[in-house]
Amino acid sequence: MPRILFTVTNDLTYDQRMQRICTSLSEAGYKTVLIGRKLNNSRPLNQHSFEQKRLYCFFSKTILFYIEYNIRLFFFLLFSKADAFCAIDLDTIIPNYLVSLFRNKPRVYDAHELFTEQKEIVTRKNVYRFWLGIERFAVPRFQHGYTVNLFIQEEFHRRYGVKYEMVRNLPILKPLTVTEKFAIPTIIYQGAVNEGRSFETLIPAMKKVDGQLLICGKGNFLTQAKLLAKEHKVEDKVLFKGAIEPKELRLITQQSHIGVMLFESTGLNQYYSLANRFFDYMMAGIPQLCVNYPEYAAIIKDFPFAYLINDTSSETIAVALNNLLEDVVLYESLQKNTMIARETLNWDEEEKRLIQFWKQQLL
Repeated sequence: MPRILFTVTNDLTYDQRMQRICTSLSEAGYKTVLIGRKLNNSRPLNQHSFEQKRLYCFFSKTILFYIEYNIRLFFFLLFSKADAFCAIDLDTIIPNYLVSLFRNKPRVYDAHELFTEQKEIVTRKNVYRFWLGIERFAVPRFQHGYTVNLFIQEEFHRRYGVKYEMVRNLPILKPLTVTEKFAIPTIIYQGAVNEGRSFETLIPAMKKVDGQLLICGKGNFLTQAKLLAKEHKVEDKVLFKGAIEPKELRLITQQSHIGVMLFESTGLNQYYSLANRFFDYMMAGIPQLCVNYPEYAAIIKDFPFAYLINDTSSETIAVALNNLLEDVVLYESLQKNTMIARETLNWDEEEKRLIQFWKQQLL
């Protein structure tokens, strides 16, 4: 049974994409191991059909964390039984490259995003240079890989000549189990609370919306987001729920009325994104407010289940949210379309692509 090691920098608990990937490969007959890091507040790991391993680090942020984690990861990979190594994004790519080289084993790059084009990277000159250097060195040396959308696939080919496959972030098709919504009109944001996600305009917009906003997640912008809620006097309407395990999050999303799928256009990664939550809201059967960026617009053209907006100003967000909450015909039309889309835009076909890809790597 081939043994594949996957590496991330999170603590594994909330990584739905990697849980999906590792479960599918495990059920297809591969021995899969997902490796992340252990935080001081990490919850006990849930049982899955694949192995999980957390590495503890003294440092939890800044460049010191990346240096320490990559060193620890290098030695762990070096002495672990493996038939192939898979780096998830740039922050674990160097140990995978070195160990696969030393041990003469296949290596694969799974690019969840265009890492160097994130707002928190592209707007910081020295940080951008550092990660771009890593990308330029490593990606050409990973001739095999896959990514989440057509733009990133084509951009990697343009930059480095690699021809990666595409495995989209589509959720598993599951029955809807919640029949009643929250009593208060509820808008939900799920995912990392990071820079570039339009919290600077979404939170002030809630002053003009008769409802509550649930922010489910943690990230590098969480402290600023809480300060924004206080500054704009919407602490009673903007509720920070923290990171929530996937099973519970699915139920909360189904109970909500609207999802928000917002990105600033700073950086190619935001403008050409195709985020998990876009599909998670759809799978939960709720309409969503979404930026009119190319990857989302292409899907909504065929499956009109989201309300698209052309800018992320507070006024535009507030007007759009109120339209969704007040226009019953519009809301019910979008909701009906989520039910149609979820039958097609789900993990079934992506899983086949994933398994076929790994079959080719481990012939």
